[in-house]
Amino acid sequence: MKRKKINSNTLLLAITIVLFFVMYLAGCIIYSSKGFSNLQTFLNLLINNAGLLCVACGMTCVMLTGGIDISVGSLIALDCMVLAVGMEQWQANPVALCILVLAIGVLFGLVQGFCVGYLQIQPFIVTMAGMFFGRGMTAVLCTDQVSISNEWFKSLAQFKIVFPFAAYTNRKGALQIPFIRITVVIALLVLILIFLMLRYTKFGRSLYAVGGSESSAGMMGLDVKRTKMKAYVLSSVLCSIGGICYCLNTMSGNVQQATGLEMDAIASSVIGGTLLTGGVGNVVGSFFGVLINGTISTLVKANGKLLSSWSNIAVAALLCFFIVLQSVFAKLKESKK
Repeated sequence: MKRKKINSNTLLLAITIVLFFVMYLAGCIIYSSKGFSNLQTFLNLLINNAGLLCVACGMTCVMLTGGIDISVGSLIALDCMVLAVGMEQWQANPVALCILVLAIGVLFGLVQGFCVGYLQIQPFIVTMAGMFFGRGMTAVLCTDQVSISNEWFKSLAQFKIVFPFAAYTNRKGALQIPFIRITVVIALLVLILIFLMLRYTKFGRSLYAVGGSESSAGMMGLDVKRTKMKAYVLSSVLCSIGGICYCLNTMSGNVQQATGLEMDAIASSVIGGTLLTGGVGNVVGSFFGVLINGTISTLVKANGKLLSSWSNIAVAALLCFFIVLQSVFAKLKESKK
């Protein structure tokens, strides 16, 4: 049997995974006295970034087609405000509001996908309009921060899935039982489903084909316009799922909520090996990209002396590094042809 050659895409993913483990191991060594090496610290990465993981999965699907979606942060803010205002002012059923949020995601994706796919308007322009619309509608609903006090929603947010077999004693001698929230389960289910969709379904293969070459995809009989529209619908629906997770973490709605989250999602996808030009990437890489993003923030907090803005600087440096790597690998691939 011939061994499968390691291509540049696999190498990019391997670099991302190794980088995460190196960073996390360094944190465990340097900040072990501050509890960085505790299992709960890692689980907190998943809890705090569950919403971002859902959004990054959707962003990866859009970027595979060669597009981009910068409206996701404003859509999450709109989702959170709908949930908060709906429960606190309209006294609506939380389940009905979650369904409404998903419907908003579908509508958002249909409009943006139609403009990008069928009207062939630049994705950046379309989603920038979506970003302004989302923030504007959030402010129309309410300009103040709205805290959620609904008992059912609160109990869902506080629900813990514990791991008693991994219990440990902290620095103060108290027994700690590691746990995750329901948001982590939702995010991991989204990750698995999108991974399977991209790997084993016709639609998943269509996303790669359209991103690789629209003309070639068209000659193969693929409906390029329809595929692009579906990608944006999927992204917005996953964003709305992420919005529900985000709201479960924050238990509030705010006009400025999730500001800059679209950049975190794009950075996580690129660091995870998704090409900005499309055709290459996977959600496993995006998952590790999200973990790297979260690890950087945790390291900055564990240091205690650095400003929070240093996490943005570190992510920006990594983003530039991976973009340069992608460019180098692309040129090497061209030179071999």
